[in-house]
Amino acid sequence: MEFFILALIAALIVSLIIVIKSADLFVDNLVEIGLALGISEIILGVTASAVGTSLPEFGSAMIAILTGNPEMGISVAIGANIWNIAGILGITALFTGTIATQKEDINRDGLMTLLTALVLTAFMLWFGELTFIVGIILVLIYIAYFWILVRAQKKGRNTGMSVSKEHNKPINKKSLLYVLIGLVGLGLGCRIIVYATVELAEILNIPAALAGILLAFGTTAPEFFTVLTSARRGLSRLAIGTVLGSNIFNLLIGLGVPALFITIPVEKITSSVDAPAMVLITVFLLIMLKKDMKLTRISGIILIAIYIAYMAIRMFLTG
Repeated sequence: MEFFILALIAALIVSLIIVIKSADLFVDNLVEIGLALGISEIILGVTASAVGTSLPEFGSAMIAILTGNPEMGISVAIGANIWNIAGILGITALFTGTIATQKEDINRDGLMTLLTALVLTAFMLWFGELTFIVGIILVLIYIAYFWILVRAQKKGRNTGMSVSKEHNKPINKKSLLYVLIGLVGLGLGCRIIVYATVELAEILNIPAALAGILLAFGTTAPEFFTVLTSARRGLSRLAIGTVLGSNIFNLLIGLGVPALFITIPVEKITSSVDAPAMVLITVFLLIMLKKDMKLTRISGIILIAIYIAYMAIRMFLTG
């Protein structure tokens, strides 16, 4: 048994490395393609970077749900969203000192992040499960949001707003191949992560919902490094956009798509504790950003403290 546990831990570590490297490969080349097409920094953040770095959560959540572990799948998505804001942005703000944004980003992407969290929480509390109809609604909301982003990009070009400096640069065909390789690596890595986590949770008697929250730490590694690197390089809008776009994608697509194939039951603690915590943390983030259009080291410390408090309460309630 001890050897099996060690083997599972080793498999988990190796698969996380595969996922992180695959996500890097996917994001780097997808962003390069986006830059060549002249897509603005914030749009890149909430689309290419957000979707690319969210694929580990999406893959892990979908595989967990479709292989008979729906509680873990939902917890991966919600746990990742809470960690993205309170953990990743908090730590990044603490280390970089300042993460600036703009009013238009908050009014569009920030409010969309909050709306998404509210809609999902309402469905969970009202129905106690995510059905086919709920899945359709979530996916349609994402399609509408993507359409809004496309219009924003076109408006930016028409009004002469700054877009990529690499606009009109030829797209490297190797980038397209690397994007595909990255996707394959993410799929394989996520499958191993879910299997190893489920087995370890059963052996150690960890509830599936809590195991999903812990799994979110590993699957959000790409976001963490992308956001931290972006902020340190002065690409604050890309950093904020990656987190907001990732949170929107995690809920609308990460849970909406699996709900199209299977009804997803929701544990009471997830709908009564985790989802409301996600909403409150999102509200708190928007309030801090609205004040000065930036996160400071003090903001980072506050966000980290909030996350520690949430995890302490969650652990206590789990027993």
